[in-house]
Amino acid sequence: MDFVDYYKTLGLDKNATEDEIKKAYRKLARKYHPDLNPNDKEANRKFQQINEANEVLSDPEKRKKYDQYGKDWKHAEEFEKARQSQARSHDWGEYTYSGAQQEGDFSDFFESLFGKRRSARSEVKFRGSDYQSELHLALSDVFHTHKQVLTVNGKNIRITIPAGVEDGQVIKLKGHGGPGVNGGPNGDLYITFVIAPDAKFKRLGNDLYTNVELDLYTAVLGGEVTMDTLSGKIKLKVNPGTQNGSTIRLKGKGFPVYKKEGEFGDLFVTWQVKLPTRLNEKQKELFRQLAESGTE
Repeated sequence: MDFVDYYKTLGLDKNATEDEIKKAYRKLARKYHPDLNPNDKEANRKFQQINEANEVLSDPEKRKKYDQYGKDWKHAEEFEKARQSQARSHDWGEYTYSGAQQEGDFSDFFESLFGKRRSARSEVKFRGSDYQSELHLALSDVFHTHKQVLTVNGKNIRITIPAGVEDGQVIKLKGHGGPGVNGGPNGDLYITFVIAPDAKFKRLGNDLYTNVELDLYTAVLGGEVTMDTLSGKIKLKVNPGTQNGSTIRLKGKGFPVYKKEGEFGDLFVTWQVKLPTRLNEKQKELFRQLAESGTE
């Protein structure tokens, strides 16, 4: 297996901090994401390489093994156990390893342990590596439970996205990571949801917040307005004398609670009273009369 420089894949050096690794991954993942490059095989290949590099370098334990063992990092524990076992039963002489990324060092030793000198019944199985990916969605996308098809390593995976998932939430798809070695199990796929800010609604937990414009006359006299929500249009009653900036709470009209069918947060509506800007003389005179009457 050819050596892959994960640091080079992310455009970093070996002294990169966790924050630098995270930022580099997010930037490259967005650039080469399959949704933005649907028919670009090269972009899809780079996206997979970026995920693999991030999966290793963002995990302190895996990064330590990678820095020490290079391309054989996934077999580090087996290597140590095998070396200790062989040292007890054979005169191996003295082995010196000076570079984790030098071709032939650990790989040749693995070959002697698990290749030429092993029997079929002693073949060691290794679990495949885990993959990490981001799924970018709109707020309206996660208001309802729905199915979506993802392409991973050229394979289409149909997943169900439950209503109510949050920005930054991670789910695991078992067995959809890298392939196992020598018949070992596949790794897992971890998907991080990235939910874009919505133009109309702000989400805090399971509650939604929004502003609704209200004309002056309805604010003063009362009435009814129709507003859009993520579940459709609703009618709201406006009490006479409604003040600008006042808020009403609509219980159960907020965001669905994750994996709790039929449960919703609340919707908070803040009234934005809009003053008329183009009054004719007659209308202005009526306002003067109201002002002179001392109406409070």
